Amino acid sequence: MPQFARRIGRAKPSAIMLVAEKARRLKAEGRDIVNFSIGVPNFLPGLHVYAAAREALVNDSGQYGSNRGSDALLDAFLAHLQRAGMADYGRTNIATGIGAKHLLYNLAEVLLDEGDAIAFATPYWTSYLDIAEILDARIQQLPCGSEQDYKLVPQQLDAALAMKPRVFLFNNPSNPTGMVYGRAEIEALAEVLLRHPATWIITDDIYHRMIFDDVGYHNFVMCRPELRERTIFVDSLSKTYGMPGWRVGFMAGPESVARAVTTMNSNHITNLPEVTTAAAIAALSGPQDVPAAKRAEFQAKRDQVMAVFDAIPGVRCPRPQGAFYVFPDISCAFGRRHAPSGRVIGTDVDLCDVLLDSKGVACVPGTAFGEPRALRISYTCPTPQLAPGLARIQEFFAELA
Repeated sequence: MPQFARRIGRAKPSAIMLVAEKARRLKAEGRDIVNFSIGVPNFLPGLHVYAAAREALVNDSGQYGSNRGSDALLDAFLAHLQRAGMADYGRTNIATGIGAKHLLYNLAEVLLDEGDAIAFATPYWTSYLDIAEILDARIQQLPCGSEQDYKLVPQQLDAALAMKPRVFLFNNPSNPTGMVYGRAEIEALAEVLLRHPATWIITDDIYHRMIFDDVGYHNFVMCRPELRERTIFVDSLSKTYGMPGWRVGFMAGPESVARAVTTMNSNHITNLPEVTTAAAIAALSGPQDVPAAKRAEFQAKRDQVMAVFDAIPGVRCPRPQGAFYVFPDISCAFGRRHAPSGRVIGTDVDLCDVLLDSKGVACVPGTAFGEPRALRISYTCPTPQLAPGLARIQEFFAELA
């Protein structure tokens, strides 16, 4: 058989999906499973989105669409940007993709040659590392442990950018931690970025509509407009509108970058489907009551989850203020034995395995995100499952000897 390309040897299946598949398998076998693993919002968009999709099906043009995205979709996204405080962009600054992940991959292809460096904070979303490895980029991980609330500080960023990475990738609010950078923190990081003009900046801010406690959303270009010429903002319908399977993402940035991504689209996907485009326009332009209600619901669920972890001796869990994750440091369990099963907890992976096998609770080990002292909980499960799942976690820690 002929050889595969070397890059496929660097591609790995999603660690998150491996946990989710095991949870699904156990559930199919009849186990009572509470699944805290998958980062999906677990709600559906408003009825107006489905009405727009049905109308698009009836009026299908039978033609190819724009590589960049239809004008109506670009305008809807521009209005969405303005509501977020990101003004002064035009259609030529925008490109669309099959979800934010597709755009991040395209941006990596556009901005990185083999051997170029990309820098990002740890913990990170799993695909950051995966995409960089597939493209054979050098990876600069900037460790941000629970002792610094999982947040990057200016001194770290300055030291990293002094090494002249081609790309700095930033995530706010964070997946997997749920942490949010306030205005003063963004301003401080923006000042550092100004001193390092050789580095592109990608802000993956797909959770920016899910911020709690009146912290507000802040971006580098809001604080220092001079950074606009090398900053690319990435967004998606998936989390805000409960549309992860519709696969619509957007980027806003310099015209040259948007043009390059559009060229990539012309070779990869040609265009977004008409029905998806119609649904996206309706989501962005129509009533915003569903996202607003879900943000309030997730804040209440965050409070419920934090009350449990704050009560578990030894566990340290910085308080998230966005997205729908908590990321507790569970290293206090390492070296201890789970009495009912007799299994020793040596790592985060061990803990998640024993927790799933013994209590039927699925979580993702922090190792998947570059932080082996932690685990990630996505608390968007049906509300009746949340309290029982959290109670099982409490029971599990109480059973450690």
